[in-house]
Amino acid sequence: MKKENSGLVIIARQEHGISRTLMSPNALRTLYRLRDNGFVGYLVGGCVRDLLLGREPKDFDVVTNATPNEVKRIFRNCRLIGRRFRLAHLHYQDEIIEVATFRSLAADVPEPGPKEANQAGQSQRPPRTLKDDDGMILRDNVYGTPAEDALRRDFTVNALAYNIDDFSIIDYTGGLADLNAGIIRTIGDPVVRFQEDPVRMLRAVRFAAQLAFTIEEGTRTALVAAADTIVRAAPARLYEEMLKIFFSGEAAKCCELLRQTGLFAALFPQFSGWLDVESEGFPHTRFGEMLTCVDDRIQQGAKVSAPLLLALLFGEYIDEKTERFRRQGAPWQRSVDAAVAEFMGETCPIVMIMNRVGNALCSIISQQTRLNKIPGRRPEAFIARRDFDDIIEYCRITRGGNKEVARQLDWWTAQAQQQAPLPMPCKLTENGEAPQRKKRRRRRRKPTAKSRTEGL
Repeated sequence: MKKENSGLVIIARQEHGISRTLMSPNALRTLYRLRDNGFVGYLVGGCVRDLLLGREPKDFDVVTNATPNEVKRIFRNCRLIGRRFRLAHLHYQDEIIEVATFRSLAADVPEPGPKEANQAGQSQRPPRTLKDDDGMILRDNVYGTPAEDALRRDFTVNALAYNIDDFSIIDYTGGLADLNAGIIRTIGDPVVRFQEDPVRMLRAVRFAAQLAFTIEEGTRTALVAAADTIVRAAPARLYEEMLKIFFSGEAAKCCELLRQTGLFAALFPQFSGWLDVESEGFPHTRFGEMLTCVDDRIQQGAKVSAPLLLALLFGEYIDEKTERFRRQGAPWQRSVDAAVAEFMGETCPIVMIMNRVGNALCSIISQQTRLNKIPGRRPEAFIARRDFDDIIEYCRITRGGNKEVARQLDWWTAQAQQQAPLPMPCKLTENGEAPQRKKRRRRRRKPTAKSRTEGL
């Protein structure tokens, strides 16, 4: 291990256990091509952290001194995305490698004013860096050095870099020590870092739960104080981050931390209030049970769709709303529609659930009554529905303990697994051949008085 006066620590290849055989071939291909074209390229972030912990990374991110446009000129499979952070996505057959440019620590970079821009013959462009009045970063495309880029990252354990030139690990922030100690710590002042990007609070909770780490005391104190500011983040981005939490395999631990820190109440205020109040003398325990169920499935490698996830987690809450509308005289389908619409109206201003996901959620809940009708009208059409498996799974998880319900589900599953022969166009004759279709004779129209007269 080599330590510089600036705090930089370099861990040589023989001192760490990361091997290139554990890395994505596409990520290595990206690093080598950047190097061959005269640029610096590092693996960075969660992939380096997970490799050091002996975990399998979900994705590999690359950081370089090449600008996004330079990356696009080198790679034909490149697509530039993002306005807040300009990124390059390299599309390979089986994965996407994200390439970012080293970013600067400079908070404000002077931009040419309208007069200067016009004199230079250039059109006005949006600023490369921009913050709102509360300090949240709205745009950040000022490029810098590897050290500056590391110090701009969220947590110390995510700032480790792998250098393809000599296969060493580069640590600018003390991330290796925190990794060994099992600590989630922000880089710099946590109050400022959470102001810059409130979503970092959710990431701190997710990393702590997934890695079984502890959130550092100063970081946790700042997080609790700033929990209600999570609503400043874009609703669509919060939805994506919540899906990462629910699909992390440690959703139960994550949600426990979210509730302890006040983040859950800020994200789902009405639902959180409902969870805290007993119903007819009984606490609402199904939410926690469903979190554990989803975790078990994810850990076993099973896939859970987003609509099924939301139905499992929020189904009991929506059921109570449905019963309220039923008592007001609304029919079943209209009651479910109204209940889901009310739930979406409460949730979407903060956590933006897409309409197609909300419609699928509504369908899963409303179609539960169809399972009771065996076979009912057109069972083959019901089985052919896209969400048939989700409808079955929702009922099996929430009511599968009832023997009668289990028998119904077994019947539907058996019907879905049958491969019925294609319907014959007509009955077969004795020798096994289809009879020839008789031609229909056209009925002769009776002549009218006018036609009889014209024929004379």
